[in-house]
Parts: sequence; structure tokens; C-alpha cells
Amino acid sequence: MSQSSNPSKAARRRAPSGNDPSLLIMTSLASGPKHGYGLFQDIESFAGQRLGPGTLYGAISRLEERGLIEGLEPEGRTRPYRLTAAGQLALQETLAEMRRLLDEGTARLALGPRLTAKARPA
Repeated sequence: MSQSSNPSKAARRRAPSGNDPSLLIMTSLASGPKHGYGLFQDIESFAGQRLGPGTLYGAISRLEERGLIEGLEPEGRTRPYRLTAAGQLALQETLAEMRRLLDEGTARLALGPRLTAKARPA
């Protein structure tokens, strides 16, 4: 089966990973549509990160091109954005992948002190 015929693999291939601006934007939009300034404020609130305008709008453009978010009708001088169905799936899969990595890292750290203690000279 090719990757393009498997929606799960295709969405995962297009999904952002790590703590990058795309992931932060998608996470913010998961709670509902927001315009640029609303995204700035929300991301700073939940992630403690301030994105520069070039970073924010560059990531928005890439997410739109990939079909993960879409712009809505402008509201005055602002344009809100929302997650698409593909964006919601990609975010869910990315977060599940991150959860698996977090769980694995946590489990390995739990084993680490016992291994390190045995390796230390008495």
C-alpha cells in the first residue's frame, strides 16, 4: 500500500513535530478560530513562547499550503484561521506520537539511576 493511499501515514508525513511554530499554531487553533494577534497571545499564554510576525505568518502560509488550516472571511482588518479536518487529524497523530516518545523517555529515565548506580565505583 502506498503512503498516499493510507490517510494516517499521509497525515503523519505532513504533520509538524516538536515544539515548532506550526505545532503551536495548530494547538492554539484546536480550541477554535483565531486571528494573528489572538494566536500570538494564546501561544504565549500556553507555551510561554513569543513568535515573531515573520515566524507566525510564515508558518500560517505553510500550514495553509498543506491544507492543515484555512483562512476564514476577514473580520474587519483581521483574518481568522481554523484547523481543517486534515489539520485536526495531523495534530492528533502528532500529539499521540509525542506522547509515545514522552512515555518511552520517562520509562528509560526511571531505569537510568539504577544502571548508573551500578556503574559507579564504590
